[in-house]
Amino acid sequence: MIKKYVTERRSWIMLFIVQQFLILFVAFIDSTIPLRSMLYLVFLSMILFSIFFVIRYSKETKFYRSLEERDNNLDLTSIAGPESPFEQIIETSMTNQTELLKQTASYNLMTLEQEKDDLLAWIHEVKTPLTAMHLMIDRLDDEMMKAHLTYEWLRIHLLLDQQLHQRRIPFIENDLYIEHTDLETIIFDEIKTLQSWCIQKGIGFDIDLEVAEVLSDAKWLAFILRQLLTNAVKYSQASEIMVSSYQRADQTILEVKDRGRGIDPKDLSRIFDRGFTSTTMHQDTAATGMGLYLAKKAAQSLLIHIHVESALGIGTIVTLTFPQKNEFVRITSV
Repeated sequence: MIKKYVTERRSWIMLFIVQQFLILFVAFIDSTIPLRSMLYLVFLSMILFSIFFVIRYSKETKFYRSLEERDNNLDLTSIAGPESPFEQIIETSMTNQTELLKQTASYNLMTLEQEKDDLLAWIHEVKTPLTAMHLMIDRLDDEMMKAHLTYEWLRIHLLLDQQLHQRRIPFIENDLYIEHTDLETIIFDEIKTLQSWCIQKGIGFDIDLEVAEVLSDAKWLAFILRQLLTNAVKYSQASEIMVSSYQRADQTILEVKDRGRGIDPKDLSRIFDRGFTSTTMHQDTAATGMGLYLAKKAAQSLLIHIHVESALGIGTIVTLTFPQKNEFVRITSV
C-alpha cells in the first residue's frame, strides 16, 4: 500500500523537493542570503515533511486499505468510515450502486423463480394429455403406426422428464431421502419405459445383479439410470446392453455397458459439460447435451462417482461407484 500511496502523492512530493532546491538555488546565487542557514531550514523542512507524510499515510490509506481487504460481495460494513470529502463521494457511490445491484438481483431472482414455477406447472399440465395420448396409442390396431407413435411419445416424455429434473436439481438437497433401494426394481422399471424403443431397434438387456440393494435416493437414482440407459439405447443398434452390479472392497459398483457407436477419445473429458453433444456426430439434432450433465449433477449430490470408458465403434461402459455408508453423514446431517 505504501508504494501505491507514494505513487498517488508523487506530484506533491516532487513539488516539495523542487521548492527546497529552489530555496537553495536562490541562496546560492544571492550572497545576501546565508547558504548555511538555508541548508538548515531545508533540513528541518525535510524532517517535518517526513513526519507529516507518515502521519498522513496512516490516516489517508485507512479507507482504501479496507476497500482492498474486503470480500468481493455486496456487504459494505467492513469498509472503514470515510474521513475526507472524496472518500465520502466514493462511499456514497458504492452504497448507491450496491443498493441498485441488490434490487436488480432480487428482481431477477423473483423473475427466475416465477419462470421456474410457470415451467414446472406447464410440464405437469402437459403430462395429463401426454398420459391420455399414451392410452390412445395403446388402443391402435396398426402395429407399425403404434410403434412409431410410441417412439415419438417416448421422446417427448423423456424430454419433459429431463426438463422437470433440471429445474429441481438446484434444490436436490431438500428432496433427498436416503434409504435401502432395490436396484432390480429401478432398473426393470426404466427398461419397461424404454421397451417399445428397444423392440423397434432390436435391443435387449442382460441383467446381472450380484448386489441387489444400495443405499441411495430411489427417485434420483432412477433419474440417473434413465439418462444412462436412454443414451445406451439411443446410440446402439441391434445388440445387448449389459447392466451389472458387484462389490469392490467396501463399495458397490453398477455398470451399464453397450456395444454402440462409442465416444471419441477427445470428447471424453467434455461429455459431462452442459450442452455438449459430440464432435463426431455434431449434426445430430436429436442430442440435447443435457442427459449426462444432469446425471453428473444428481450423482454428485448422492456422492456417486461416475466414470466413463469408451472407444469409437466398440461401445461404452459407464460405471457408478456408490459411497460407503458412513459417507452419507454428509448428506443426512445437512
